[in-house]
Amino acid sequence: MDGTTGRRAVGAARGIADALGLAADEALVLQDSNKLTARLLPCDTLARIAPAGPGDAGAEARKLARWEIDLARRLVDAGCPVGAPDPRVAPEAHERDGFAVTFWTYHAPPVPPRALSPVEYAGALARLHAGMRALDVAAPRFTERVAYAGALVADRARTPELAEDDRQLLVDTLRDAGRAVAERGGAEQLLHGEPHPGNLLVTEGGPLFIDLETCCRGPVEFDLAHAPDGVGEEYPGVDLELLHACRSLVLAIITVWRWDRDDRLPDGRELGLAWLARLRETGWRGATTHVDG
Repeated sequence: MDGTTGRRAVGAARGIADALGLAADEALVLQDSNKLTARLLPCDTLARIAPAGPGDAGAEARKLARWEIDLARRLVDAGCPVGAPDPRVAPEAHERDGFAVTFWTYHAPPVPPRALSPVEYAGALARLHAGMRALDVAAPRFTERVAYAGALVADRARTPELAEDDRQLLVDTLRDAGRAVAERGGAEQLLHGEPHPGNLLVTEGGPLFIDLETCCRGPVEFDLAHAPDGVGEEYPGVDLELLHACRSLVLAIITVWRWDRDDRLPDGRELGLAWLARLRETGWRGATTHVDG
């Protein structure tokens, strides 16, 4: 969000928190892209804030915020390793001044900081997938994300700075890797959608996945494609050939997003250049590393 919008977003979250009886004298912005995440003090809650003004886009933002927090509540009840809504607040999307705000339990990082091993990461994702399989939740299929990326890379007005040879590379990768995933098949279920390290909290009580708005349906290998190197190989029953194709497909998808003229990911263009270089160097069959986009 730009400076003015970000200040308004934080003000909306603080105003809602105060109205709910949570003292919010200070706000520390932790993440700022299409949504803004802020830690409110001294009540120590985590506010996730999305623009939700008039029109279809605002209505969709409100709907998605309600859907995400309801899903999180159900997954917590099922014992899944996910970030929980703040129990002091009704689990719903609260609206103020054109923003939809949800409140979540804040978890301080462990001291000293530590990284998860591939075994721990894979185990946490397997537990999340097991809980997701038990839920009857409507979610888009992962192929919708592929189709969106394909439409975006084909739209020169939306991706004006993408060189034509790079554009063709992405078109080819989306087609070829997508075909490989489709031909390999595999059982499909509800997925996190983007369980990369940026969406995984390492807490004193164990790892917790956050940002469930990206949930979709597909093979578990599509989720594993977002994880660090080595995680997929530790996941029980993984189809390694399908995992390889999914890694290539995911890399192409998030590379396209970085060239969207409306992309707001910090350092997004630098990431897009690096990922294009990786695809040029290896081809879609050689993309094997995780991505954080």
